[in-house]
Amino acid sequence: MVYYGEGGDIKGFDPVKASDTETAAQVCKVYEGLLEYDYLVRPYRVVPRLAVAMPDISPDGLTYTFRIKKGVRFQDDPCFPDGKGRELVADDFIYAFKRVMDAKTLSTGSWIFAEHVVGVDEWAKASEDQSKPTDYSRPIAGFEAPDRHTLRIRVTKPYPQLLWVLTMQYAFATPREAVEHYKDDFLNHPVGTGPYRLKEWRRNYRMEYERNPTFHGQRYPAEGEPGDREKGLLEDAGKPLPIIDRVILYNVREYYTRWQMFLAGQIYSAGISKDYFNKVINQDLDLTPEMSRLGIKLHKTPEMDVFYIGFNWEDPVVGGGKTLEEAARHRKLRQAFACAINQKQLSEFNNGRVTPASGPITPGIAGYDPARQYPWRFNLDLARELLAEAGYPDGKDARTGQRLRLTLDMGGAGDAEMRQMGQLMVDFARAIGIELTMNFSLQAEHWRKLEHKESQLFTSGWVMDYPDAQNVLQLWYGPNESPGVNHCNYKNPEFDKLYQRILTMQESPERTALSQQMVDVMLADCPCAFLYHRLLYGLMQPWVANFKPHDFPYPNTKFYRVKPH
Repeated sequence: MVYYGEGGDIKGFDPVKASDTETAAQVCKVYEGLLEYDYLVRPYRVVPRLAVAMPDISPDGLTYTFRIKKGVRFQDDPCFPDGKGRELVADDFIYAFKRVMDAKTLSTGSWIFAEHVVGVDEWAKASEDQSKPTDYSRPIAGFEAPDRHTLRIRVTKPYPQLLWVLTMQYAFATPREAVEHYKDDFLNHPVGTGPYRLKEWRRNYRMEYERNPTFHGQRYPAEGEPGDREKGLLEDAGKPLPIIDRVILYNVREYYTRWQMFLAGQIYSAGISKDYFNKVINQDLDLTPEMSRLGIKLHKTPEMDVFYIGFNWEDPVVGGGKTLEEAARHRKLRQAFACAINQKQLSEFNNGRVTPASGPITPGIAGYDPARQYPWRFNLDLARELLAEAGYPDGKDARTGQRLRLTLDMGGAGDAEMRQMGQLMVDFARAIGIELTMNFSLQAEHWRKLEHKESQLFTSGWVMDYPDAQNVLQLWYGPNESPGVNHCNYKNPEFDKLYQRILTMQESPERTALSQQMVDVMLADCPCAFLYHRLLYGLMQPWVANFKPHDFPYPNTKFYRVKPH
């Protein structure tokens, strides 16, 4: 059976550099980690993958001991003697973990271990020396292999998120032979233990995978959540994976071409662009009769993400301020700007495929409350009142009489929808007398400006790495300021103290209450104006079985089945 789909631009197959969703999805076809998400069960939970079982955790929560499956082999590849893949051992994980911490690999995933695992920060610091190769024989105290099939991880303080991050591509087992054999070309030659191996990659056109003949095996899950059996999601329970023999992905940039390929049955799924939405979805937000007659299936799923406009805390106009008086005025300015954003219009612009955000915690996460009221929701009267109190009556500086001018940086240069959204923001600001200048740039330049604290206002979003409020709240933790993930450069000691408390706590009602308290602190300061959470509308061909929407879907192709068609 062959499975056709669309593959985007990817950075290659080096797990430590797979920082975007498109790249992660390809890496996960070939490589594996100790743990992965249970495919069908909700709420999400992790289950063993290359580990025999879930780890033994010491009573103090500081030591995790994993037993590695025996008999697992890396795929056959010229990097090994005689081209035969060797057995996976615990040291392969330690080597992979060192690579993610090595400053020379320029990995964006070092955060999964930094400041958590014993000895990693010192090891990473030593790797910054560009005058000599990184010494991989130098041990890290927090990563130990007592024997070939036992891995021990020691952390400096309780780290309940560790099990989540070990499902991520950054922590996948990597053979040292492949890295040293292929050198700079390693990212083009994946050598993993996973269900597929890369057969062909024609950049910017086509990728083809085939079943890995030395795959150690896995079975389709026998347990799901209520309703899965009725949907046919347990028909293949217990069957060996992967079910599909070959996977062919096309890199198609133009939406019109992708749409025509989908209608012709050449790719298995499609999103719906803004311009095509009303041709596919009716007024009841269901498929039109034309689409239904084709047997196409619609999946509507709230996404674990949040989008917002950030204010640079170090900016002299919208930032945190240097005195108490200045801080108060700047706070009211930020709040006024937030109150000018018409979330209903934003929803209409997005064809109703968004849910207004009342804060940073996303749907599906403990602490998310759909009934929560956003304090700075659309209210032009309040916006004008706050703006006047900030010293800008009718949008003019009370001291100089000059019109207040702000600059909003957006990525998406060349993206027509992004420019339309930018014009909406200009109109929102103009309604309260603020002149907003838009800067559009390529995504790489947009992120560079954020990392160097060069933006005044900026658009941003966060797709959850794992289902824990901490993962998104870190965006406003003071020590994470740019070039870290806190691009608002927001600093509040009360928020930071609460964040440090939840870091080491297991999920509990008390921890959830602390997370909500952090949100209240941050919302009062208004370091950003929250916009929305996305609602995913996806179309699926009738010949695809076993598909279930998943917020972390990267390795899930192995579960799918193609029906005769």
